[in-house]
Amino acid sequence: MRFRRKSDEAAQPGGDATGGVTAGTSEDVAPGASTTASGPFDVSQVEGDGVERADLGSVLVPAIADRELRLQVDENSGQVRAVMLAGSDGACEFQAFAAPRNGDLWSDVRPQIAEDLTRRGGQATEREGRWGTELVCQMPVQRPDGTTATQPSRIIGINGDRWMLRASFLGRPAIEPDATREWEDALAQVVVRRGDGAMPVGEPLPVRLPDDARRVR
Repeated sequence: MRFRRKSDEAAQPGGDATGGVTAGTSEDVAPGASTTASGPFDVSQVEGDGVERADLGSVLVPAIADRELRLQVDENSGQVRAVMLAGSDGACEFQAFAAPRNGDLWSDVRPQIAEDLTRRGGQATEREGRWGTELVCQMPVQRPDGTTATQPSRIIGINGDRWMLRASFLGRPAIEPDATREWEDALAQVVVRRGDGAMPVGEPLPVRLPDDARRVR
């Protein structure tokens, strides 16, 4: 797997929404990868299925057709700040969090996310989607030239076994959710590894670069 480090500027408001560290592109969907509403999966559900996935610690991601896996890495600490699937018409950024067993963390944090967006000058409305209630958001951002724009996004929370996967769709899948089901199919192929250790509810699960990652500029 070949990685290319990109400028952190791409992660700033008004920058390239799909910026980060590129982890290659595949034209082939991983054999056996799910494209149904049954995913995302817990790692216990896919053990021994023979599908090759990029191991990022708390999340494992197979090669997905027409989607590029990108990682935003902090230049100083070397820690992965964001995991993203990018395509020609948008992107999906996602992160897993510790959650209570048989709980509904998404219902707890969803109002907090909406309130925070409103406090920062944005707007958030609810809609029913593939995984239940989600947020459709409009957030003012500043472009590099100083002008302002509005960035649409669609935030989804998926409750799993002692984890919650939070995903944000950007670009066309945020604006036209009913016409871009293939983006949801891509998210459904993500696998979450919670681990057995005790963690505070809401704590982000650690993400790391693969051990064999080779970074070039």
